[in-house]
Amino acid sequence: MQIQNVGVVGCGLMGSGIAQIAAQAGMSVHVLEVDDAACNKGRSKIEGFLGKAVERGKMTADQVKEIVGRITFTSKREDLEACDLVIEAIIENLEIKQELFAALDKICPAHTIFASNTSSLAIGDMAAATQRPERFVGLHFFNPVPLMKLVEVVRTLETSDEVFDASCVFGEKVGKTVVRAKDSPGFVVNLLLVPYLLDSIRALESGVATKEDIDAGMKLGCGYPMGPFELLDFVGLDTTLYIADIMFHEFKEFRYSAPPMLRRLVAAGRHGRKSGRGFYDYRKA
Repeated sequence: MQIQNVGVVGCGLMGSGIAQIAAQAGMSVHVLEVDDAACNKGRSKIEGFLGKAVERGKMTADQVKEIVGRITFTSKREDLEACDLVIEAIIENLEIKQELFAALDKICPAHTIFASNTSSLAIGDMAAATQRPERFVGLHFFNPVPLMKLVEVVRTLETSDEVFDASCVFGEKVGKTVVRAKDSPGFVVNLLLVPYLLDSIRALESGVATKEDIDAGMKLGCGYPMGPFELLDFVGLDTTLYIADIMFHEFKEFRYSAPPMLRRLVAAGRHGRKSGRGFYDYRKA
């Protein structure tokens, strides 16, 4: 099946990026947000990101106008009824996601594919809230969406071959390299990344080295673009803790258990770059 009309629910950091790349690929995009203020904020995110591309000479103002012109913003769920694919990028709360998809299930036609951008929740648990589990996938993009080249396409036990293949084609059409994964906590990337990040914190706790030296070691010794503590601050310590707890609940393995230092920092409100402090202090940066 051809995916031409895309719905994106949520226009925050991830949703705005997903809407942008779909529009850049020539698709018609409907963005759903809670109200007009949120819609305007989402539009500004997209225009701001594309505006930087114009400043760098990578895009013209006319191209930006054409891309943004393909995006319609709405606060009414009914406006997604003509979409071939609806991608959810809202808060990481299973009940809220299930309520959303149950409502969209009654609005969207039978051919519409549903997808979640979740990084940690089970896709099958969301699909179970609908009458179309065979038309449900995970589409896990990475931040920042317009720049990161990867998307994990996740199939559940019920996902049909047709829907999975169409979702992979969509991922390629929006310029991403597709990694195919089954519906297991963490998929591919977080399954391997989260233990690495948690082990880095444990190394710091036990006095192996300073955070600066651990970061330098992984960047210069392994060729990583960011050290683990720089990456933790970028992703968000609260986000990392949330994902780790979900994975530990599923696997009951020590490598997914959150170190005490991580819990203390999150409890203190030190969530990383977004809060001004995490493992590093960004308030004077």
